[in-house]
Amino acid sequence: MKNIFLILVVLSFGGRVFASVNPAMPRIPQQTFCVTNYGAVGDGVATNSEAIQSTIDAASSAGGGVVEIPAGIFLCGPIQLASKINLHLDAGALLRMLPLDKYPGGTVNPQTFISGDQLHDVAITGTGAIDGQGAAWWPFAKSSDGTRRPKMVSPSNCERLLIEGITLSNSPMFHIAIGGKCRDVIVRGVTIRAPASTDPVCPSHNTDACDVKGKNILIQDCDISVGDDNFTCGGNTSDVLITNCTYGFGHGVSIGSYTQGGVSNITVINCTFHDTEAGIRIKTDRDRGGFVHDMKYLNLRMTNVGVPILIYASYMAKEKQFRDLTRLTPEIAASYPAAPVGARTPVYCDFVFSNITATVQSGRRAGLIWGLPEMNVTNVLLQNVNIIADRPFGIFNAQNVRLVNSKILTPEGLNKIALTNAQIEGR
Repeated sequence: MKNIFLILVVLSFGGRVFASVNPAMPRIPQQTFCVTNYGAVGDGVATNSEAIQSTIDAASSAGGGVVEIPAGIFLCGPIQLASKINLHLDAGALLRMLPLDKYPGGTVNPQTFISGDQLHDVAITGTGAIDGQGAAWWPFAKSSDGTRRPKMVSPSNCERLLIEGITLSNSPMFHIAIGGKCRDVIVRGVTIRAPASTDPVCPSHNTDACDVKGKNILIQDCDISVGDDNFTCGGNTSDVLITNCTYGFGHGVSIGSYTQGGVSNITVINCTFHDTEAGIRIKTDRDRGGFVHDMKYLNLRMTNVGVPILIYASYMAKEKQFRDLTRLTPEIAASYPAAPVGARTPVYCDFVFSNITATVQSGRRAGLIWGLPEMNVTNVLLQNVNIIADRPFGIFNAQNVRLVNSKILTPEGLNKIALTNAQIEGR
């Protein structure tokens, strides 16, 4: 890894600049500190939390460097990173979280496995892997008794953060959760695996692949299949580019559900989706909404997805007729009650969907854009969008929706769209 590196990505479409991200690479000294020199044993039996933390602390005291985990299986509890540290997993290295019955804090107060707050110049790299042993934790996901599960990698309020090349699997909860006010984040060439939430043998729950909050973020060349969101971000997030990623099981490339503080300038380009619950999924509600705008989804290929495009602002609706999005009709959508506009009313506008092809799972709809009665979705372009589905595309409470050279093919006909309180051009 070079000490200093700059990525500048600028995309244009029809003469308009859509995305500009320039996340700087972390600046980390190249001196190496091997964990085995500090007492770590990669036999899959010994607990190495203290040894690995001691290695990180020694590297930090020396001004930073590469903390090397060599080939072997290293059992470990929670560790904290430091500024100017690259946690590097060699080929054949497996960093394995302690099992549930030995994990500090258990289901009462478990700490994040790899954490760090208010750091700068931090990396996790290599061709090794991190295993969360999450199967024993997943049944607690739907418990209502206050049980908790640890995240796998969750730095917050960091600048110049790189996660590259590694394989993450079977986290008890989120795999990557980058929170706070992070800036200059790169997640590149990462593979993330957990069973689908519908897996008949061992379903995983809330095993989000990559949750990011901040500014100037690049997600590139990742291969993801999990039991919840494949990617998601919430409010106070802007200038994000997601490119050349492959998505399998999961809930899609998502925004929300908390969007207060706003989400803007997100571009997803040259990605593929297969067996994904949703392709693009944007969700929020009246108690958690913000200004979501300037979203671009370009050159996407989707096969056997649950719904290719899903935008709605009634995520927390309790009534069954409003929660069954597949069977939502114009009549049902029209009956959704209006509410006064407030500080957390969701505002959705300026979306571009271009060069998208999708085949949809049996019995599912081609897509859904569903705004609120008091705050419609506005300014949506579907250009060169081709979808084959059993149910029509629903457009409810939306204005200035334009279809250009697009085909929505259902058994009911070409460009079959279900409408209520919608202004649409180009059918």
